[in-house]
Amino acid sequence: MSVDRNGLQVLSRDECLDLLSQATLGRVAVSIAALPVVLPVHYGVFDGDVVFRTVEGTKLTGAVTNAVVAFEVDDIDDGGVGWSVLVVGRAEIVDDPVERAAAEEAIPPSWLPVAADHVVRVRGDVVSGRRIVRVAAGAGV
Repeated sequence: MSVDRNGLQVLSRDECLDLLSQATLGRVAVSIAALPVVLPVHYGVFDGDVVFRTVEGTKLTGAVTNAVVAFEVDDIDDGGVGWSVLVVGRAEIVDDPVERAAAEEAIPPSWLPVAADHVVRVRGDVVSGRRIVRVAAGAGV
């Protein structure tokens, strides 16, 4: 087990992908007019990449116009134990009907009342993560 300079456990790519597959809500960060915009997305993991549905708008424009995006998801309990995973890579609209059907299978049903008609795939060029473990009382980090 590797530990970073802050005492957090460094996760392997496989561990990160496993954690990503356990959650369904994350955040995609795009650049709009040279400003960072972070938006929530309901997502899935498909073939080692993050996929999500979206409608015309900021997420789609940001993902297509600015091909490199960041995606982040985390989980932490009341005791301070948790994890965080970051995916950085190129975003692309999934146009191929066969690939799109397979990607859509990986995305859980949306709770939104509007049907999202685009599927975006974030290639996992860089996948990194950290696990936060409980620190014993009185121990400083």
